[in-house]
Amino acid sequence: MSKLAYLGPQGTFCEAALRILAPDAEGVPCANVGAALDAARRGEAGGAVVPLENSVEGAITQTLDELAWGQPLLITGELLLPVEFYLLARPGTEMRHIKRVITHPAAHTQCRGFVERELPGAVVVASSSTAAAAQEVAAPGSPYDAAISPAIAGEYYGLVQVAAGIGDRSDTVTRFVKVSPPGELPQPTGADRTSLVVYLRDDHPGALLEMLSEFAVRGVNLTRIESRPTGDGIGRYFFHFDCEGHIADARVGEAISGLRRLSDDVRFLGSYPRADQVSTQIKRGTADTDFSEAAGWLSRIREGRV
Repeated sequence: MSKLAYLGPQGTFCEAALRILAPDAEGVPCANVGAALDAARRGEAGGAVVPLENSVEGAITQTLDELAWGQPLLITGELLLPVEFYLLARPGTEMRHIKRVITHPAAHTQCRGFVERELPGAVVVASSSTAAAAQEVAAPGSPYDAAISPAIAGEYYGLVQVAAGIGDRSDTVTRFVKVSPPGELPQPTGADRTSLVVYLRDDHPGALLEMLSEFAVRGVNLTRIESRPTGDGIGRYFFHFDCEGHIADARVGEAISGLRRLSDDVRFLGSYPRADQVSTQIKRGTADTDFSEAAGWLSRIREGRV
């Protein structure tokens, strides 16, 4: 049985995602996203499952940064997991008893309306994960009265549901990715996504436009773009891109080659099937056959066969 690291402890949404992405894998809970990815890098696990973005909160910046630096890892799959939050407490706890709540900051943000409405005097403390929050509440002598966590965490740690479905939006979704050490890429399916990181060579007017043009002129649609600081000073950034298509597609491959010429470096993060199975729309003139025919025409011209 293969091992996959994930953001632990047991009972996180990340573990739930792992069970869907790799139901036969043995889960290895880790303290944080960085630890899960490092376990994959060191060979302690065959890969990892980590959150990448949330439909309410946006990008998970720790994951973006961890993928951008250190030994390379490749995304080989993704999952869109509906997220539902519960207020969990020790048996016998009533809403009026709850004065101190613990949860992950992202969960608090997504449940802010409920907390302000139902627990106006409660103090909310940050935890490393929603499951770790439930674990804290269940610990003997815990200073916390309740946790905002997934239902599965209550089952793991013996807590009961004081309130269910407490998120401010009922349609919240988190995108999880499965990553592995570099190796053979998933085959193109016609409904793929490619992820990469681009490091600017220098900051100058139009630098971002130059990068975006490499996608636009080849008909490659971007599905996400994020800027992150390099840490080398104010105004120094690198960029995360997700685009439709597979690196095996001529238009995607040429766009990435163009970015490599323009930038200081490009880190390829993977080409893999889209979880939503949306087929890539190919703009006229950007199919693989179009690139092949154009290359053949150019070769003939260079040989003087006009």
